[in-house]
Amino acid sequence: MGYTIATADNGQYIVIKVDGEVTRRNALEWVLEAHALGRKLRIHNYLVDVTQARNVDRVIENYDFAYVDQQGEGIDRSARTACLAAPEDDSHDFVATAIANAGGDFRLFKDRQMAVGFLMADDDAAPGSAVREVVRPPAADE
Repeated sequence: MGYTIATADNGQYIVIKVDGEVTRRNALEWVLEAHALGRKLRIHNYLVDVTQARNVDRVIENYDFAYVDQQGEGIDRSARTACLAAPEDDSHDFVATAIANAGGDFRLFKDRQMAVGFLMADDDAAPGSAVREVVRPPAADE
């Protein structure tokens, strides 16, 4: 598993690009690193690009990541996170729902433009109020 962390070109959010296998342990590593950068730069929006990564953890590890790890020290509880997964990849669905249910402003997307739009939206939705569904781009015939 590898990852890179950088600010977006517009400086409005932090991009975490992950490849390989995602587990609770390695995800916590890059989340803490990204949130430390966010604190330093006063950025609270994150785009997690897992289009080249699969979540390989069991349900219990995903649950603990949402309800234990994401509640711990070093986590920005005011963060808004858009997770971008490959269209055919459903391995991140459960953990995304668990994080949102645990109070995180976290949403899973299959379309990059929609994910960035979510981060740039100027609404004051309370953490945890994000729609808990996978957002897919419209079908070609729509």
